[in-house]
Amino acid sequence: MYYAGSYVLTSDRVCKALLRFCRALAQNATSDVVSVPVITEGGSRAYAHFLVGPASQIFSTPVENSPDEPFDADVVRDLEERTRLLHPSAPSWPDEMLDVPDLDIDLDFDRSL
Repeated sequence: MYYAGSYVLTSDRVCKALLRFCRALAQNATSDVVSVPVITEGGSRAYAHFLVGPASQIFSTPVENSPDEPFDADVVRDLEERTRLLHPSAPSWPDEMLDVPDLDIDLDFDRSL
């Protein structure tokens, strides 16, 4: 994950949860501080703290043959809950529901009523 001209290594699930939270923050024009598990330059595990919000320039890329990725299920649950609170009416499924076909329905409303 790249942030503020540097990068950290974290798990895919943590990164995706953080990106979804960042998107929700941007859509709500607010910011927050988050802590996520990372692997440091020296190879040890730690928690990195990020200030994220509408102006955050954060992105991720996969790392081939990466060492054991730092993962914390509590961090993912917290980020997902914080995201849900910003979008309480959003569906609980991901946008990438490729196994569910779109409906081809032509709704013809009688506008004369």
